[in-house]
Amino acid sequence: MLLAVAVENTRTLVGLVFEGTVKRHWWVGTDPRRTADEWAVLIQGLLAGEAPVSGIAVCSAVPQVLHEFRDLVTRYYQSVPSVVVEPGVKTGLPVLVDNPREVGTDRIANALAAVQLYGAPCLVVDVGTAITIDVVNPAGAFAGGVIAPGIETATDALGDVAAQLRRVELVRPRALVAKNTVEALQSGAVHGFAAMVDGLVARIRADQSFGPDTPVVLTGALASLLLRDLSTPVQHEPLLTLRGLHLAFARNHG
Repeated sequence: MLLAVAVENTRTLVGLVFEGTVKRHWWVGTDPRRTADEWAVLIQGLLAGEAPVSGIAVCSAVPQVLHEFRDLVTRYYQSVPSVVVEPGVKTGLPVLVDNPREVGTDRIANALAAVQLYGAPCLVVDVGTAITIDVVNPAGAFAGGVIAPGIETATDALGDVAAQLRRVELVRPRALVAKNTVEALQSGAVHGFAAMVDGLVARIRADQSFGPDTPVVLTGALASLLLRDLSTPVQHEPLLTLRGLHLAFARNHG
């Protein structure tokens, strides 16, 4: 059983993958102050009663947390094969950008899995702390992408700077045109960001000369919030990153 961990800025996705299938998964809060020992207690609690871990794959967008995970693997799972997806690790995915070290390794894992599931070219939309739209070209290489503020990031910032507005629960409102401030904020978040994703996907397809049937893969912790309101047909793969980590582990450890 592969223990796959994708550390994002606000949430961490922990999963158990067996022969390419995600058997169990959990979302936990990402806390850069959490030590390796605290992560070990948390993960061992999640894995209680599960099959023994025979491999570990990690990607992280938070350097402090990645440091603690390296320590965790060294001290608690020293006999278990492991791979940290980072520059220099074999993935089989060429990265055609100015500085490959700047690309979030979760984006690489997502692209790996998207190509395996849907072929190339394709687009990967990840809705989390940020919204990223990544491009895999017809040759199966990571060709770059777009990064925009995420839904929570933008709505929290608005609540911080606008005196008469506040943070609200991120749920789909009853109507597009709202009758109260709370639902107006929710409508702006859900319908506004869905429209942004639709618009960016259309522009990227035109810019890259991709056809209208080019697959668009939707993933991320908040992807389901936009799913009903996207005009773009998408393949919803909420656990895409875990699948990509499994592929990276297999390429490095068989």
